[in-house]
Amino acid sequence: PCRAGAPLVELLRRPELELAHLRAAALVPEELCADPSVVEGVEIAVKYEGYVRRQGEEAARLRQLEDLVLPERLELGGLPGLRAEVREVLERARPRTLGQASRIPGVTPAAVALLEIHLRARR
Repeated sequence: PCRAGAPLVELLRRPELELAHLRAAALVPEELCADPSVVEGVEIAVKYEGYVRRQGEEAARLRQLEDLVLPERLELGGLPGLRAEVREVLERARPRTLGQASRIPGVTPAAVALLEIHLRARR
């Protein structure tokens, strides 16, 4: 259900609506829909804006992980919650940053989060 006075962008975000529907309802000027490539670009930009923003935020977070340097003598045995398999993989690979550790097969996102918390607590 559409609420009265909803901005056109909000309507266009809905998966079931396209710019052509809004034009047919006389909500969008005909000349705005003249170029199919512009219509497609507008629809993609509006419908995927949230996904693109979240991906940008995730990329920024991953860049921050690259800046978190792991100490050479990081005692993984004293880290509660870190699985033995992950501990072994990290001890063998000896990554220099948390970003490197996050890309090692077998190192789970939960293990990376645990290491991040531990590193930030040490500061």
